Amino acid sequence: MLVERPQPIARQVTKIISERIRGQDYSPGERLPSESDLAEELGVSRATVRSALGKLAAEGLVLRKQGDGTYVNQHIIDVPTRMGAMWDFVRLIENIGYAAATQMLESDIRPATAQESALLRITTGSNVITLKRRFSADGKPVILVNDSFPASLFDDPTKALEQIEGELPLRELLWQKCRQAIAYAIINIKAVLPGEDAIQLLERDDSAPLLKLEQVFYNNDNLPILYSVSCYDDKTLGLRLVQTWV
Repeated sequence: MLVERPQPIARQVTKIISERIRGQDYSPGERLPSESDLAEELGVSRATVRSALGKLAAEGLVLRKQGDGTYVNQHIIDVPTRMGAMWDFVRLIENIGYAAATQMLESDIRPATAQESALLRITTGSNVITLKRRFSADGKPVILVNDSFPASLFDDPTKALEQIEGELPLRELLWQKCRQAIAYAIINIKAVLPGEDAIQLLERDDSAPLLKLEQVFYNNDNLPILYSVSCYDDKTLGLRLVQTWV
C-alpha cells in the first residue's frame, strides 16, 4: 500500500500503521518491521516513518526499545480511547464499539463573541465560521459539539461554509479547506449540569451532569485555529484512557 499525497504524509503513515495494529495485522507484543522496510513498502522516507512511529509511541500504541526496534504495546488493544482520539468523535465512538453517525444541526458565519475573539486571538467582531453538530452511538445522541473557526483562515468563507460536510473530522476539514494542520490542543474538562438545549438535543430524560470538553486547537506556528465546546454523555460512552510519558 502506497500513501496518497493530499494529506500530510506522516499523518497518513501514522494512520496506516495504527489501523494495522488495531486490525491485528501486527499482533500485540509483535515487533514491527524496521523503519527502512516500512519506508520502502509505503514509498516514503525513513524520517517520515520515524516521525509516525514517534507519534504512535506518544499515544502509547507502540513501545520503542533502543537498539532493538518498535513493538506493539500488548496492553493497548484493550484500551479503546486515547487522548488524541477525543477530538475525532467518530473514531472515538467506533473504537468503543458503537456505530457512529453525525448530524449537522446549524452552520453560520457571524461576528465572534468576546470569548471567541480572546481565545482565537482575533479582533472582537471579526467573523467566525460556526458549526453545531450532534454525534450518535448506535442511534443514541451522545455528543453535542459547537465549533468556531476564524473566517480569515478561508479564502472564501461563504463558499467554504456551503461545502463543509458535517461528517468530516475537523483535522481533515481544516487541512482540505485551508491547508491548516492541527499540531496540538489545550483541553479543559469538567462536569457540568446540562442546559435545556443539551437535554433536548441529547434526548436526556434527566439532568445528570455531562462531561464538558472546552478545547483550543493550535497550528505549528502556535496560532489558535479552532475553538470547540463539546458536551459528552459519559454514561453511554465510558472512557478508559492511556497516559504516556515519551
